[in-house]
Amino acid sequence: MTSRIVVLISGSGSNLQAIIDACNTDDYPGQVVGVISNKPDVLGLTRAENAQISNQVLSHKEFESRESYDLALISAIDQYKPDLVVLAGFMRILTPAFVQHFSGKLLNIHPSLLPKYQGLNTHQRAIDSGDKEHGVSVHFVTEELDGGPVILQAKVPIFPEDTADDLASRIHVQEHKIYPLVVNWFCSNRIIMSGDKAVLDGVSLPISGYASE
Repeated sequence: MTSRIVVLISGSGSNLQAIIDACNTDDYPGQVVGVISNKPDVLGLTRAENAQISNQVLSHKEFESRESYDLALISAIDQYKPDLVVLAGFMRILTPAFVQHFSGKLLNIHPSLLPKYQGLNTHQRAIDSGDKEHGVSVHFVTEELDGGPVILQAKVPIFPEDTADDLASRIHVQEHKIYPLVVNWFCSNRIIMSGDKAVLDGVSLPISGYASE
C-alpha cells in the first residue's frame, strides 16, 4: 500500500523535488499526491506541475488570523487523505490545533543540528559561535517550534573562510539525501512518534536522532 504524501512549501521546493524524484524510483513506499504553497508564483509549484501533481495556493494574506488560516489549511490537506504531511521550506509557525490534528504524521527539516539553533539564520549563528560543524535535522513536528523529536541528522564541516551561503549550499546537498530517506522510513512504517521520542524499528532514538555519531 503506497502512502499518500502532501508537501507544504513557501519557495523553490528543492526538497520537494528530492522527494518527488525518490517517489519515482522503484519500490519507493510513498507518493506525493498534493502540494500546497502559502505563496503564489514560486518554483515549487512549477515543480509540482511538471510532475503532474495536484497543487494549490492558499495565501495566508487572505486570512485575518493564524488560527483561521491553519483551519483552512487543515481542510485543504484533508481533501487529499494523506498518510504523511511534509513541511519543505514552509515558512509558517503552525498553531497548536494544526499540529495536534496531524500529530505523529507531520515532518519538518531544519537547517541545524537540533536542539542547537532553533528558528532562523542558523548558518550565520553557527559561524558566529565558532562551531566546527553544522548540519541539518529531520524531525517530527510538535507544538514547540523546531522542538519535536529528531529522527535523522547530517553533519557538515565549517571552514574558517565559510560564509552563510557556503554553509547553506553544503547543507542543501545533505537535505536532499536525508529527507527522502526519512520519508521512506515513515511510509514503510519503520519510524513513529511515541510520546516525546522518535522510534525507529522499535528502538527509541537519542535526542540527536539515528546514527548521530
